[in-house]
Amino acid sequence: MTYVAISVGAVLGANARFLVGGWVADRLGPAFPYGTLVINVTGSILIGFVLTIATERLVAPWFVPLLAIGFLGSYTTFSTFSYETLALIQDGAMINAAANVVVSIMAALLGVYVGTVLARAI
Repeated sequence: MTYVAISVGAVLGANARFLVGGWVADRLGPAFPYGTLVINVTGSILIGFVLTIATERLVAPWFVPLLAIGFLGSYTTFSTFSYETLALIQDGAMINAAANVVVSIMAALLGVYVGTVLARAI
């Protein structure tokens, strides 16, 4: 059952990543990897929320595998973040590359905190 939960979550997470990334890129353009930034920040909020709920409350045994491992494992992406940052560097966009690193990491940490606070508030 755990493998099924992970698989279902992974399919949903990968599709959500594709949809959200495309939606953000269509609105904000390709000059900066906004899609990956939005995905990683929202994923950070969700992982903080999901794992706080899972560790502080009684949840079904499929809850963490489905959401944290499957969905969020497919939804968020460090490899795309790294590739897009390198592409910015190679294009000579050093300020955008540095901004991507700083904003992504700080916003993701803030996102985990926000998710944790939200989970504890309900």
